[in-house]
Amino acid sequence: MMDADKALELLKSGATLLLLDVPQYTLIGIDTQVFSVGPAFKGIKMIPPGVHFVFYSSSTRDGKEFSPITGFFIDAGYSQVVVRMWDQQEERLIKVPEEEEERYRQAVRSFEFDKHLGPYDLSLYADWKRLSNYVTKSTIEQLEPIGGEITVTYEHGMLKNTYKSAMERVLDEQLRNSKFSSPAEKHPKRGCYYTPIPRIIKRKGIESEQLTSLNLDKTELLETLLVKDYGGSEESLLGELQFAFIAFLMGQSLEAFMQWKSLVSLLLGCTEAPFQTRSQLFTKFIKVIYYQLKYGLQKDRSVGEAGTSALLDDSWFSSDSFLHCFCKDFFSLVQDASVVDGDFLSWTRKLKELLENSLGWEFQQKSAVDGIYFEENDEYAPVVEMLDEPSGSEPTTS
Repeated sequence: MMDADKALELLKSGATLLLLDVPQYTLIGIDTQVFSVGPAFKGIKMIPPGVHFVFYSSSTRDGKEFSPITGFFIDAGYSQVVVRMWDQQEERLIKVPEEEEERYRQAVRSFEFDKHLGPYDLSLYADWKRLSNYVTKSTIEQLEPIGGEITVTYEHGMLKNTYKSAMERVLDEQLRNSKFSSPAEKHPKRGCYYTPIPRIIKRKGIESEQLTSLNLDKTELLETLLVKDYGGSEESLLGELQFAFIAFLMGQSLEAFMQWKSLVSLLLGCTEAPFQTRSQLFTKFIKVIYYQLKYGLQKDRSVGEAGTSALLDDSWFSSDSFLHCFCKDFFSLVQDASVVDGDFLSWTRKLKELLENSLGWEFQQKSAVDGIYFEENDEYAPVVEMLDEPSGSEPTTS
């Protein structure tokens, strides 16, 4: 239980999301938490300052069918009050005029709405921080669509000619058959401004063997993108990876899934960078996707019929999925490496164990020496190198 002093401190320093006129049964989510709107619900209080993802799904009057999810990122300041009002005609949350917003802010700070506000569950905040620790205000400003709303409703036609997995086809079908769906021309195409990631490298004037090498090892492509698109910042790339995953998992955006898939494929497709130029980046990357998949694979996480369960579709985790194929090659690469950073090796082991234990995946032939695990005196084991500057603490199982 939270003591009175701590509660008062959070009431004063925490942000508030004031949501007015939202119909009953609407699902409102923030980060990893979801609320079903009751007759007295008017928002969420005691929100820790920082980046958050707000999402919602409107409902039929009986609360049995839900619209596609719409979400948006916010960067909440200390004691900030974010105000949105429900537009009955468009069935979405909209901003209110500045003058009106200021009046509502004062009412919130005078605790006039306090009994109608549900508290942010701080016991779940650690999960959210692990999913979003590289997402910054700058990340949001660079990637969010015009208007800030992320929804699969705006993605009609964007992915028409791309291959879709079974999970993607199910979501597409649900959208088309929903009672809430409307003609595509009603909704303008409003995608996020994701970084284009070439799937195949094409370059004139070089030998075919060199071109093949560039496509087999994505290290050069990674280095080019880091300089050209991310200003040399590894954290910016990781921020986009997290932004896309959140928009996919919580917001059920297919466009976001495709970007997450492209970034994961790019990084897992590097054979040189993890062991030479970018070992610290890859330690952070493996840690990011470990927490993403750990959260996404929680079988007991459900938020009702409109729940954020897109990632849990079993067919998406088949043994011929892109993730299985890339991880199998990547784990084999780590196994065969002559020098491996100790922190990187520890997190790679944890990721491998997570996928094996949660999905039953196998990544190599059964042998006396298993994959990334070696006997203490094994002459074929890679040298584990501890960097002078630690790239992160030793992972612990939680």
